[in-house]
Amino acid sequence: MKDFRNKNCLIVGASGGIGSQIAYKMAELNCNLFLVGRNKTKLSSLAKKISSQNKTVRIEVSSADLVDDLSINKLIKNIRRRFHHIDILINAAGFFIIKPLENSSIKEFDKCFAINVRAPFIFSREFSKDMKKRKWGRIINIGSSSSYAGFKDGSIYCSSKHSILGLSRALFTELKDSGIRTFCISPGSAKTRMGRKSKNQDYLTFIEPSEIAEYVKFVISFDKELISEEVKLNRINIM
Repeated sequence: MKDFRNKNCLIVGASGGIGSQIAYKMAELNCNLFLVGRNKTKLSSLAKKISSQNKTVRIEVSSADLVDDLSINKLIKNIRRRFHHIDILINAAGFFIIKPLENSSIKEFDKCFAINVRAPFIFSREFSKDMKKRKWGRIINIGSSSSYAGFKDGSIYCSSKHSILGLSRALFTELKDSGIRTFCISPGSAKTRMGRKSKNQDYLTFIEPSEIAEYVKFVISFDKELISEEVKLNRINIM
């Protein structure tokens, strides 16, 4: 694995089950971290734990409402004020909803797309500027097995995850000549608070978030000609 000392990593959704595990792995690469989530208490606790393991990594935290444009704009200004540039962007925030089509509201649809698609678009647009200038960058969008399939009562969520895959494919093609690698990592059901909402599945068979984070760490640090720009991470059910 490479040493990413002096590289700055922005993790959006760092207070979640997958995002927090990715933060630990990025610290192992010696990245400076800017952690974003809804719960600042959780973020501060995460920052303390990471700092206790690696005192050389600089860590900043900020809470934000990814549905609100004013909050997002304030967040971007805060990131710009504290970090000169962003080298690695990880969009791990997610909104999960299971609801029959006839009972789904436009408000729920808009919230899901705001968090799962619109926010990653905004952050990718903003911080890819830094990556272009430095001719190196990584954008990682956390998709889902629902980026490739649909399930009952999942019209809103599955639509958003198909969209993040489409965005990732477009960014990969547009930015690759600037030294920027874009990945869409799409895990199956994971052992997170969000994963507990899944219906008709055995939670004990779900993927460990730490394994997903380990894979993200690998693809970010791999810097040769080969690239896996979109990957499905499946679980093996052993009887």
